[in-house]
Amino acid sequence: MDENPVTSLSRLILDVPDFPKPGIVFKDFTPLLASPRGLALGVELMANPFRGIGVDLVVGAESRGFIFGTAIAQALSAGFIPVRKPGKLPREVLSADYSLEYGKDRLELHTDAIRPGQRVLIVDDLLATGGTLAACLDLMRRLQATVVGMSVLIELTALRGRAAVPAGGVPIHSVVRY
Repeated sequence: MDENPVTSLSRLILDVPDFPKPGIVFKDFTPLLASPRGLALGVELMANPFRGIGVDLVVGAESRGFIFGTAIAQALSAGFIPVRKPGKLPREVLSADYSLEYGKDRLELHTDAIRPGQRVLIVDDLLATGGTLAACLDLMRRLQATVVGMSVLIELTALRGRAAVPAGGVPIHSVVRY
């Protein structure tokens, strides 16, 4: 019998202790990206709950959200919008500050990137404390997008990030949970 797909993916995600600082256990998914089967399976499992619901745009947070976001956009026949770190976008931006597991940061996107009512799926690699997803959701709401869901490859459940995202009924889908 074939291995459970989530178990198969979790075997490709390695723990790196004390990175980027002491006390943090970093989930390194680069072996998953290097595996053609692992990458395809990860993208499919992140995209599948949102098939057939009319996603116009996939929004991915810099930088690892770009990896999965563009692939999921292609899988869903949607466009892709990058949400960047400060100073990376050349035109007028909207910004949101947020907290990370080990610091603070800011995200930006072009003010004209999304039209009111467009159906958006927010994608990132990891849900830890919820700051990145919350900031992306804030930006989408300020641009009056219709957020149809959020999808991440990995969720660190002990950090309770899901509770920190003011989703208000927007589904949050995670593939591998630790």
